[in-house]
Amino acid sequence: MIDSVVEVEKLVYQRKSVLIVDDMPENIDLLKDILSEHYQVQIAKSGRVALDIIDRRLPDIILLDIMMPDMNGFEVCKRLKANPITEDIPVVFLTAVTEAKHEQEGFNVGCVDFITKPITPLTTLARVSTHLKLAENNQRNKLIIERRTKELDEALQSTIGMLGEVGQFNDSDTGVHMWRMADYSAALARAIGWDDKQVKLLKLAAPMHDTGKVGIPHSILKSPNKLTDAEWEVMRQHPAIGHQILEKGGSPLFQLAAEIALAHHEKWDGSGYPSGLSGKEIPESARIVALADVFDALTMERAYKKSWTIKEAFGHIKQDANKHFDPDLVDSFLSIEDEVRDIKAKWSAAI
Repeated sequence: MIDSVVEVEKLVYQRKSVLIVDDMPENIDLLKDILSEHYQVQIAKSGRVALDIIDRRLPDIILLDIMMPDMNGFEVCKRLKANPITEDIPVVFLTAVTEAKHEQEGFNVGCVDFITKPITPLTTLARVSTHLKLAENNQRNKLIIERRTKELDEALQSTIGMLGEVGQFNDSDTGVHMWRMADYSAALARAIGWDDKQVKLLKLAAPMHDTGKVGIPHSILKSPNKLTDAEWEVMRQHPAIGHQILEKGGSPLFQLAAEIALAHHEKWDGSGYPSGLSGKEIPESARIVALADVFDALTMERAYKKSWTIKEAFGHIKQDANKHFDPDLVDSFLSIEDEVRDIKAKWSAAI
């Protein structure tokens, strides 16, 4: 955070630049005389020229005439505010028109103030100075918020990783498996039309699907033998345990993770556990993660098995459509084979 604040402080003490946009030479000359002693001044005699200048070098503030031929000030301001790169540059309109409807339209398109013609030096200098200071404070606050948000995101990522590893504590490939499986889940969700916000939540929630295994005895989790009926009864409790742990987090992320944890062992034909749900009774999030998890498990090399090829794993998943997996999700997953291969290659390179 300190580094970001220092960067802003450096910007504060640099000589600020003002872009004057006006088609009247006398107005340009007057403003230039007022401002040039205090600021770097750039000139544009039309809206299009102004946008071209801004594209090459961002000014710190823009004094923008409203009534100009070709492109008026309102249109120029709209374009600036629609661009993330220029949206924070303060725009002050220059106008000889003081009607309320013009003021309203100006504020609607994103200006911060008006300077009314005829232009006076004291008013102009005061308005420019005030809005530059406000812009500096805004930039400083944005950088601080971005840094703190990044720190919170990193802490959340670590928490998710720890909860995921709790589910498979003795798995040496857990970290890679968790995040690779999460990438497959995100790709499938995106392919079926989930929006970016939902996809991001799913990608974070998916690694926590086996959190409930923390409540299963080590002797069962690591048993070298086939589990007995009694041991299977215990093992089948882990979805409910995971749900019980994760639902205590009140955020949408942990509610989604709890939903996935509870239902990721349900099967399309109703033969899964713990509730024997079938078809679309199973939350779509859990159906997605179940498919991604099985695919990743099949294509992973383990001490007790070789990795399957992607073609072999796709064949198994296709065969299990309408039984284990949602057939529509299977079709969608098979349709993004190139993306799936890219994800696998990315993680293989990272190991």
